[in-house]
Amino acid sequence: MSPTHLSLSQARAERATWIEQKFRQAFPAGPRPAVVRAPGRVNLIGEHTDYNDGFVFPLAIDRDIVMAGRPSPSTEGRIELCAVDYEQSASLALADLEKERRDPSPEQPGWARYVYGVIWAFRQAGFPVGAVQAAFSGNIPQGAGLSSSAALEVATATLLEHLFHLQVEGPRAAALCQQAENQYVGVNCGIMDQFISRLGRQETALLLDCRSLEYRWIPLPQEQVSVVICNTAVRRGLVDSAFNQRRAECEQGVHLLQQADPNVRQLRDVTAELLRAHAPHLPPTIARRVQHVVEENARVLQTVDALSAGDWRQVGQLLNASHESLRDLYEVSSPALDLMVELARAVPGVYGARMTGAGFGGCTVNLVQKEAVPRFLETVIPAYCQQIQQPLSGKPEAYVCRADDGALVLQEFSA
Repeated sequence: MSPTHLSLSQARAERATWIEQKFRQAFPAGPRPAVVRAPGRVNLIGEHTDYNDGFVFPLAIDRDIVMAGRPSPSTEGRIELCAVDYEQSASLALADLEKERRDPSPEQPGWARYVYGVIWAFRQAGFPVGAVQAAFSGNIPQGAGLSSSAALEVATATLLEHLFHLQVEGPRAAALCQQAENQYVGVNCGIMDQFISRLGRQETALLLDCRSLEYRWIPLPQEQVSVVICNTAVRRGLVDSAFNQRRAECEQGVHLLQQADPNVRQLRDVTAELLRAHAPHLPPTIARRVQHVVEENARVLQTVDALSAGDWRQVGQLLNASHESLRDLYEVSSPALDLMVELARAVPGVYGARMTGAGFGGCTVNLVQKEAVPRFLETVIPAYCQQIQQPLSGKPEAYVCRADDGALVLQEFSA
């Protein structure tokens, strides 16, 4: 199923026009480009469970990557890219995609590898995609844990599907984008970020089983409660962080627990009873990692039940418990994240707050009563700026978000 075509809001229409203009500045000659967009995401709960075949509960947010592109006129099949926000360009021959994957050139900017990786993954899967000219821009804070990289991947995939007339089911497209990040970029991420960027819907969060890829949209009524994202302005880079180390620790936990129960294929298969019986025999660090994943999976399902019952207080308590677990058991929080969470919870009308994303920096997600949002915005960020004790890479900010659509074609290619 191709990405859904919807009537454009004025804001989307303006962004489509703007990125087309930027594209034409970079690539003056040729037909009118297609324009696509793919959103970032915030994960309400279910952190570091996706690559353990567990459950996650993200929503697509109303910040995105917009990309204009068309098939390349290059006779040698050359991919030509323009990153508008960086004022940088990059190019690579299709024939060199595999070489670049195996031996990355220092002359290629890091952002280009996400685009190259998606083109490589589609071609590896047998899809007849060729070289493209593309320009892109985004308003997703980078390094903040809101999946700007996945949005870039999904925007690229959406552009390829449109330009080369492909019919790719949403879960398959998300899996190809995940493959690009795993095998081309070198980050062993799960599939959540790409999945929600492709398949998000307005006014819903998505319950995703990362093993079966079964999913369902859960209404997220925001008449009384707002989802507020707070950016700590502490950047974190997944490739250089402890992300891959945490994944290796989970794999070690699986290996050790398989000796007790051969049915354990991933931490998803570990029950609370099995963990209680065998945790004393695990290395302490591995036991903590496993405990987080087992309990976090349970919290995701409990959150969906509480949300369906309209019990926002219970949802908030589960978010709070998730943060404590990520801080103490999985050890991926940071002083900045802990401070932001502490300040948010001190505001009357806040149901719950926790870090979101891979950790080590980035953002928190907060459930706030509508009437408490102005006070939240007035107090949390100023207090954080006063109390934070480490250098920041940008300006801390709070962002009231709404659940938005996944990938869309905003303007069709006109040859």
